[in-house]
Formats: sequence, C-alpha cells, structure tokens
Amino acid sequence: MKKILLLATGGTIASVESTNGLTPGMTPDEMVNFLEMNGYQVENKLLMNIDSTNMQPESWVTIAEAIYENYSLYDGFVITHGTDTMAYTSAALSYMLQNLKKPVVLTGSQLPIKYHKTDAKKNLLDAFQFACEDVGGVFVVFDGRVITGTRAVKMRTKSYDAFESINQPYVAFIQNSHIQYTQPYKTIVNGELMLDTSLCPDVFLLKLHPGTKPELFDYIKHLYKGVVIESYGSGGIPFQGRDLLPKVKELVASGIAVVITTQCLEEGEDLSVYEVGRKVLEDMIILSKDMNSEAIVPKLMWTLGKTNDLQEVKKVMETPIAHDTTIFE
Repeated sequence: MKKILLLATGGTIASVESTNGLTPGMTPDEMVNFLEMNGYQVENKLLMNIDSTNMQPESWVTIAEAIYENYSLYDGFVITHGTDTMAYTSAALSYMLQNLKKPVVLTGSQLPIKYHKTDAKKNLLDAFQFACEDVGGVFVVFDGRVITGTRAVKMRTKSYDAFESINQPYVAFIQNSHIQYTQPYKTIVNGELMLDTSLCPDVFLLKLHPGTKPELFDYIKHLYKGVVIESYGSGGIPFQGRDLLPKVKELVASGIAVVITTQCLEEGEDLSVYEVGRKVLEDMIILSKDMNSEAIVPKLMWTLGKTNDLQEVKKVMETPIAHDTTIFE
C-alpha cells in the first residue's frame, strides 16, 4: 500500500465563509474526512493556511523543505494550494527539488470542499491517485488533467477546467480512477534528490503596452536584479515614439538580468524574425523560447539566488529544466 503525505497550504479548497468573504480555515484532517479513499494510506501536515494570493517565494521554500525532509518516508506527495498562484509554486518546486523520483502533485479547487457542487473532492482524489504512480517530478492535477509543473497556466477564474498545459501535451488524463498517459513519461534523474532553495526574489515582471514610458526603467534598475519583459508577438521592443531600447540596454549594462518573453501564451518568442526583435537581440539578453511567465519568474529567482554573473544566468535560464522548454537551439 502506497503511503502519501498531504501538505496543506490553504486556498479555496480549504476555505470557509467569513464576514469578509471566503478565507482558508479548514485543517487537512477536516478535508480528508470528506473523502472515501482506497488502496493507499494518507498522512497530513498543515504548512500554512493562506489564500494563494498571499503566497510568497519564502513560502515555496517552506513547501520544498517539507518534501525534502519527508522524502524517504513517503511514496508520493500531494499539496493542496489555491489556484491563483499554483502555477508559480509548481514551477518553483520543479527547480528547487532536483532529481525527484517520486511524484509531487499540486491540486486545489474552484469551490470549497464543503460546498455541495465542489470540484475539490474529485481533484483531491485524482491527485492522490497520481501520487501513487511510479513517476518522478512536479505535477498539477486539476479537472482530470495532469500537467507538468513548469507548463501549467491558470486560464479561467470560475470554470472547473481552470488550468491548461501550455506548449506541451498533457501528461495524462484521469477518469474514474483510471490514468491514461498521453505518451510514455520520462523521469529526468541525474543522481540523488537535491534541495536547492537559493532564491533571489528581486525579480520584476513587466507587461508592455502601447504608451509604456522609458522612464519606468530608471526606477526598476534600483529595485530589482532581474527583469522579465512580456512584449508583443515574437518578442520585439518598441524603438519608435517612446523608445524603450536604450533603457533595456542600460539595464543589461548595469548588471541586471533581462529576459524577453511574449504576452502570447502559445508558441513562444523569436527575436530573430522582425526588426523590433533583432534590435534588442544581443549577447546578454536572455531568451525564453516557449517558456511561460509562471515558470520564467521563479526560474530567474532561483538562478539569481546562485549567481550574479550574467553569462552564467543566461546559460542556466536558457537550459531546459524539468521540461520547461521544448525550443532550444
């Protein structure tokens, strides 16, 4: 019988009514009491009880450390988590926990587990089911879909099918406790489990829009060590009218890591296509390829936690880790 550890962090799944609206208030013991489980043993631990809007990089470290400390005692791990920042957490854990040979599964719900029409029970049972599988890595399990931890993006605020797998097929589908893989899943292991929680949270995510002022970059330069720029289409930077190019180059010259990505969810950036892209393309600009922002941000925090050498930062960021990119040349 497989032994699974449930790590609770709060979220909608654990929420109760309050005078100020829904707020996390249930213990993992109370949540498990709503379920009928067979074929595996579940133990639980309450790590925090927060709305995932309040999740911080330091919270990722707490979760990663809990998995690492209990790794030898369990066959798999389930993390209950709010949906709003679940994708950031799943990506962060994918970087901080290297060489996982066991499944670490994040799940949650769009409605509290106490509600009659909740999706929490199905999601939690599916998560436990997948946590019994003989695969290694971090995954999001939601609405019967299994998503690689670095590829999940929340697409919908209310519907049960809240998450999509971006630029990668789903790992598997779960229906009536049956797991159907879309293709053989390859577990990437290069040694024993390693915990690497070195994080530099001084990362800024900037979404460009027509009218973005160049002067904004002067403020960013003094507050952050890394900047992720969500540009348009294939990733170009405006150089007419409000010219942002000099300011982007100033960031790089001052030792700040700059990643260019796209606001388009699918297919990724390619700075080599248009003039607006080629003008910003230089040796120290970090290319994101088809990574999503929810993975880029924690990966940059994790990388900057180890080095400030821009060449090394670029090398790590552009190296595929935990299936986070499929386009790398």
